[in-house]
Amino acid sequence: MVHVNRSKTGVVIFSCLLVLSVITLSFLSERMWGGQSKTPKASGELIISEAMTVSHFSEVNSIPRPLLQTILGLQSQQDLKKRLDSFGMSEQQLLEKVKQALALQDEVSSKNWVKIPLKFGLWFLVLLLAFTLIRKGKLDPSYRRGMYFTAALIFGVLLGSDPNPMGPVKDTIALYGTKGVIFKPRAVALTIFLATVLIANKFICAWGCQFGALQDLLFRLNRNRKDSAGIFQQRKPSFLVSNTIRILFFLLFTVSTFVWAIDLIEPIDPFKLYKPSAVSLEAGIFLGLLLLCSLFVYRPWCHFFCPFGLVGWLVEQISLFKIRVNRETCTECGACKKACPSSVMGAILQDQGIKPDCYACGTCIDSCPTGAIRFSRK
Repeated sequence: MVHVNRSKTGVVIFSCLLVLSVITLSFLSERMWGGQSKTPKASGELIISEAMTVSHFSEVNSIPRPLLQTILGLQSQQDLKKRLDSFGMSEQQLLEKVKQALALQDEVSSKNWVKIPLKFGLWFLVLLLAFTLIRKGKLDPSYRRGMYFTAALIFGVLLGSDPNPMGPVKDTIALYGTKGVIFKPRAVALTIFLATVLIANKFICAWGCQFGALQDLLFRLNRNRKDSAGIFQQRKPSFLVSNTIRILFFLLFTVSTFVWAIDLIEPIDPFKLYKPSAVSLEAGIFLGLLLLCSLFVYRPWCHFFCPFGLVGWLVEQISLFKIRVNRETCTECGACKKACPSSVMGAILQDQGIKPDCYACGTCIDSCPTGAIRFSRK
């Protein structure tokens, strides 16, 4: 009884220390990177009349002239003296083009173009390491926790909240719904992330996502040394329930963006944990509840809310490398299903056509007494 109480006390202490350390170090890292804001500047209402010259329109609205040069196809300095009504566009058409161009310019200026390629390069190395370890069956509990800690530290604390796997889906929908534009670098990032899912199911979420890794690490802190059961009782929500909520949340987010130009996720974006200066009181409360739930439910944000989690789950159904069971050596003891942090192992054992999210954590491989489980292509 004393041992159990000490273990539960340890879970509480280490979980609090982990979260406080992440917040403190993220604040220091944010200052180191200059505290660059990801939120585009509000352009406000533009002042326009057909009698305005291009130069006057630029000055009144503080619009960079090179931007207008691109929009209007200006050829020389003399074109700046032309009236706006001489370009064959209505006021509404011109305003729309200017607002879209400003939105894209804000997106470009809000990105740290040193950090982004650095993070993608490190993602490749970490995912390759995780892939090698799980293929060789060497992802034991200590390695697993170390990998999650490393992912949260490197991709979150040191390199910040952006980019992250959720961003290309969430921000693409939000930007197109509110501004009517698509930021092409996000399409490239989404293609890369989905390619990793196609190759090895949810690998980018499992070992590269800074918030996913933190949730997973908190969940593992509330597990025994063999990583097979919770110290405090842990729950496995029905996938039908969790995925239904995730789909409904995605639909609500999409509709609110296109109909009311409201980004529902931005105020509660959990990745802001790695950018403490951007966390409001409401977001802080939501984040606190989410991290608390992570001790008892496996990756709650990923299973219940994440847009990339939903899109990635669809691609995951045709992933090349995934958890597979050798039926000839499997004794159907159920150890893997019991140890699995989610309901996916039960679906794999039953060979269901549509399976829940699998984050390739390798817990099932560790727990199998006959070595019947492997992460392979066939």
